[in-house]
Amino acid sequence: MTAFATRLGAAVAAPFALLARAIDLPLRGWQRLTGMGGMAAVFLAPNLAIFGVFVLIPLALNFAYSMTGGTDILLPDRPFVGADQYARLLDCADYSRAVTCREDAFWTAARNTAVFVVFQVSLMVAVSMITALILNRKIAGRGFFRAVFFFPVLLSPVVVGLIWRWILQRQGLLNLIVVNLGFDPQVWLNDRLYAFAAAVGVSTWAHMGFYTLILLAGLQAIPRDLYEAAEMDGTKPGRVFRRITLPLLGPNLAVVLVLALIRSVQIFDEAYVLTGGGPGTSTLFLTQYIYETGFASLLRNPGLAAAASILMAGVLVVLTLAQLALSRRAERR
Repeated sequence: MTAFATRLGAAVAAPFALLARAIDLPLRGWQRLTGMGGMAAVFLAPNLAIFGVFVLIPLALNFAYSMTGGTDILLPDRPFVGADQYARLLDCADYSRAVTCREDAFWTAARNTAVFVVFQVSLMVAVSMITALILNRKIAGRGFFRAVFFFPVLLSPVVVGLIWRWILQRQGLLNLIVVNLGFDPQVWLNDRLYAFAAAVGVSTWAHMGFYTLILLAGLQAIPRDLYEAAEMDGTKPGRVFRRITLPLLGPNLAVVLVLALIRSVQIFDEAYVLTGGGPGTSTLFLTQYIYETGFASLLRNPGLAAAASILMAGVLVVLTLAQLALSRRAERR
């Protein structure tokens, strides 16, 4: 039986061994010609090709579209207009008042996005930090709660928006609870303040599990000896958090801040399904403006949408670099 199993295993492994030798021969030849640097290029080439096809080429096409006008989709059919689309977006008498701008919807969306980023990122980091600190303690059912907090991350953003729209609509679950408590039902998604707060809360609920895991990994990497020494010295918990936890959690916190900033600037799915940008333009964000201007509007303008996306990407790059620079400076200190 053992001999038969050995022969069977050898027969099954033979094709794979032959394939490995076939791949190994050209790779060895390439290594002799180029050295280890050339081998690195070989293994990086597929990823670089995918990155070029799906990132660099679309980015170049997007920039080319931003220099054209008209409503045609195909680039050869669009007239070259230079920087006119950018000038149209930036044409404002008073940048603090969207109504004075030629593209008032763009500046309304930019203001809403800026306010959303401030509130959502602050809430996301605070809630993720508190959750990570709790899950890092020795509590009953810790593994179960970690899975529960991460579960919303696995859901599609559209599903998240539909779930919370069902909860917050006039005949939804939240109003059922409110009525049973003896209060009048509220039109949560038809009030500007409530709708904006719902967009912030739903986005935080949907993604906090991901950032909680990043912070939790950082907390578990901190040596326990430091906390034991601080406990022996009688250091208060607040001081331990400021002097030990926060400094050593700095790299993880920087990652969370950068990722949360990028995601919040690009908010679209949950908010669009939840409120559709309303009531009015209270939850109109930049990504929705770009989508509607380029595709959904009857008077679509792909060039204007491309210019808006280039400006948004530029601001996002500047904010990310500034945030990384501040994080490195804080680490050096």
